[in-house]
Amino acid sequence: MRHWMRTALATAALGIALTVSAEADPFKIGYLLPNPVGELGWSYELDRGGRAIAEKFGDQVEVQFVNSLGEGPDATRVMNKMAADGVDMLVLGSFGYQQDGMKLAKRYPKLSVVHIGGYMNAPNFSTLTPRHYEAAYLCGMAAGMVTKSETLGVIAAFPLPEVLNVMNAYVLGAQSANANLKPVKVIWLNSWFDPAMEKASTESLASQGTDVVFSLFPGTPGPMAAAEQLGIYGTVTHSDNSKFAPTKHLCAGQLNFGPVMIKKVEEAMAGNFKGDDVFAGIADNAIAVAGLNKDLSDEQRAQILARQDEMRAGTFKPFTGPITSNQDKEAVPAGTSLDDGAIKGMNFLVKGIDTTIPK
Repeated sequence: MRHWMRTALATAALGIALTVSAEADPFKIGYLLPNPVGELGWSYELDRGGRAIAEKFGDQVEVQFVNSLGEGPDATRVMNKMAADGVDMLVLGSFGYQQDGMKLAKRYPKLSVVHIGGYMNAPNFSTLTPRHYEAAYLCGMAAGMVTKSETLGVIAAFPLPEVLNVMNAYVLGAQSANANLKPVKVIWLNSWFDPAMEKASTESLASQGTDVVFSLFPGTPGPMAAAEQLGIYGTVTHSDNSKFAPTKHLCAGQLNFGPVMIKKVEEAMAGNFKGDDVFAGIADNAIAVAGLNKDLSDEQRAQILARQDEMRAGTFKPFTGPITSNQDKEAVPAGTSLDDGAIKGMNFLVKGIDTTIPK
């Protein structure tokens, strides 16, 4: 599905010859999303960021949205066509778009490319990664506070470093609030989008005594809806899912791509685009805790929000040692904090997670 968004209105000539000043061409942005936009989640939040761009710049921009664009030949064809047609910027919303996006950036040096996530950079190829792990730590605190069985479960997409750092932060947050947690159970989906498996995984974890499930990079609201039906709490990345679990939605890491995306568009329109590696979090208004459940006490809410304020001020970093891996090895020494490179390249699981990293 695709469409153009532009806020300018066409002027009707009505058959009268008029002399008008030439209007500057709008700045054209191709905005590629992997999944249907839906009501929440990854593509929904990226789409919301694109609409923030359109609202900010009005008729100075045209944004062409293409969603449900699977990784592979279809995505390659679409982005190549956009580049050949002269778009000024591409926003690539899936990890699998990265290699072809980089090829295009090298072929069209005047094209500005923003890839969401990833690890490759060039003068006209920037990466933008949200600090999901910050909000995950806060939601972990909430999970540790409400669990009665002391058994938490995680449904994880793929064993990529970004998934590992989010899972680790969540468990560290939970452990900070509850020292009596049992080993955290994990189900690997090996998929970004599998509604049936997401629902089945929630049911499986509940049957094992889990009373808080963390849906880590879900493709659908299925895990949260299932948690509501099962009477267990749910935490989630990307979007506030409260409407799908009105009584059991515990906490969400709410994305907000607008501010950081607008900054990248401003750079490109001014001819100052930077092919940098943007790691945007709470301090950048790119993510925040949302949808905190009413079952949390006022004191518990205050503790979570105070920790969020510390992250915003830079006075608290989730990956500060001592941290031990679940292989009983020192992962982060006491008195030190992981830098962004180590966080992005994370290759361990913290002690207290009952799984290994699949090969």
